[in-house]
Amino acid sequence: MTSHPCAPVPERLFDDEREQRWRSRFTAVQMSRPSWARDAPQHTVYVSNATGTFEVHVWDRASGEYRQVTDRRNGTTSAELPPGGEQVWWFADTDGDEFGHWVAQPWSAGPGAPTVPAVPGAGDGYPAGLEIGRRRTAVGVSTDDGTTLLVHERGSSEQARVVYRHTEDAGVGALSEDETLLAISHSEHGDSRHPSLRVLDLESGTTVADLHDGPGKGLEPLEFSPVAGDQRLLVGHERRGRDELLIWDPTTGAVTELELDLPGDLVAGFYPDASALLVAHTHAARTRLYRYEPAGGTLTELPTAPGCVGSAEVRDDGTVEYSSSSAATPSQIRALSPDDSDAVLVVPPGERPPGSLPVRDVWAAGPGGDVHALVTEAPRAGDRPAPAVFVLHGGPHAADEDRFDAGRATWSDAGFTVVEVNYRGSTGYGSGWRDAIEGRPGLTELADVAAVQDALVADGTVDPARCAVDGWSWGGYLALLAAGTQPQRWAAAVAGVPVADYVAAYADEMEQLRAFDRALFGGSPEELPQLYREASPLTYVDAVRVPVLVLAGENDPRCPIRQIDNYLDALAARKDATYEVSRFDAGHGSLVVSDQLDLIATEVDFVRRALAG
Repeated sequence: MTSHPCAPVPERLFDDEREQRWRSRFTAVQMSRPSWARDAPQHTVYVSNATGTFEVHVWDRASGEYRQVTDRRNGTTSAELPPGGEQVWWFADTDGDEFGHWVAQPWSAGPGAPTVPAVPGAGDGYPAGLEIGRRRTAVGVSTDDGTTLLVHERGSSEQARVVYRHTEDAGVGALSEDETLLAISHSEHGDSRHPSLRVLDLESGTTVADLHDGPGKGLEPLEFSPVAGDQRLLVGHERRGRDELLIWDPTTGAVTELELDLPGDLVAGFYPDASALLVAHTHAARTRLYRYEPAGGTLTELPTAPGCVGSAEVRDDGTVEYSSSSAATPSQIRALSPDDSDAVLVVPPGERPPGSLPVRDVWAAGPGGDVHALVTEAPRAGDRPAPAVFVLHGGPHAADEDRFDAGRATWSDAGFTVVEVNYRGSTGYGSGWRDAIEGRPGLTELADVAAVQDALVADGTVDPARCAVDGWSWGGYLALLAAGTQPQRWAAAVAGVPVADYVAAYADEMEQLRAFDRALFGGSPEELPQLYREASPLTYVDAVRVPVLVLAGENDPRCPIRQIDNYLDALAARKDATYEVSRFDAGHGSLVVSDQLDLIATEVDFVRRALAG
């Protein structure tokens, strides 16, 4: 096995008050927005780093008690409450590899308490959806053989029964209020990026109805109406080139498209009485909330706090609980009452993390249209722009938004201008923009990154001689690809848990991602060898001329370690390559705060040294 140079972890990044400031943004207690049990709303569950690792916690609103539920070496982030709130369900994997099953423990139990399989007979796999009803549970399990969807009669000693199985990707979507109908997404047509819908009758085991919008137009089951006897399903669609909404009654076939006059993409959920929808509207890297009443077509923006909304849900009394932050302001969990009074709902213990700098919007003319970027500009030293780091988001179907981010703030404290590019492939700009990378992933996104860089060089924001490229997951893949295909643009490249050798990655990754890749490329590496070769960073390893840092998780099922080792071995074989490696004992990133501190410190230190050299 080839030996590779290990990246050092600096003891400190700063010799002044910034050292405590950047660390406290990671170590300050964070918590996700608590979600509640439907029939016991005083019982809520959330994820917090209060113990130094992100774990599942519960909050009893009636007693005011906060209690940790899980305590595992690699952390736990997936948890649900059944309607009665009598248990806590969480997903148990091994060493962060995402392969496992749902387990249940009593609501009153703490870390280390005995658990039982939440869905007997479901077996281990990668999660493919979960819906917990009062009398039935539907769960999805994905393995190398495809996807299996099962239903279990809650309280029964019988094993869960299979209601759907296919070699192509699928998932549990929504369970009707009376628990007789199950909406699933599937890709039997071979395109998991644009799934179709099917509604199954759980009493008879038959198909009630199918909904398919044709090639390149996906459908997403959001939720059934929460009102008894109302079998309408809220669906996300992209019939007009962006994420929109429709209501489908699978029992009658009636489809009603909801035409909301809002630019950008939409997602929604029902109010408890189904008289209205809570709509999250994302446009130009910000998300805001609206109330929409289908009966009269009334659309009203909700007066939430300034910033970008993270997640939101409506309680039975009409109160909207939501999280909100901006690049400059850390996240808060708030409650907006029906009378429009808005207040902080819950405050994590300890001090709030320090704020940071705001972002400004930049639009640059790109080869596929105007490219949106967020820029956090560092102060200049004289007339020369500060060094810049282009931080590329993962996904690829995700986006950078005007939200608080401790990593971005650390780069800013270190004196870097941070540029975040919502390249083609990003969400929030319509499905045409998102799907523009089909058939040519990687190089398409980098053309947009180059357009933003050129625009910022032209207006004096960045110095072309002092630009680094950085990213994790798909962003790490793009960083490695940029190092090999755009070596003249970058002074350093940092790639966290990247795709490095695309053919080997395809062979080793979870089946859900193989299905995604087949849809993205138009086939498998065996069918399209040249296309995969052109998209693979390994192909361009001999063209790399800048220092490269690779950070890799030993148990990563998404960007597996073997294909990263292949790339590192190819760098080592060149003899003249400058590179370092940081390996950590987790999966696709770490949920341990001390690991997160070490990783960002390693990144900043590496880029500093590369630019100084």
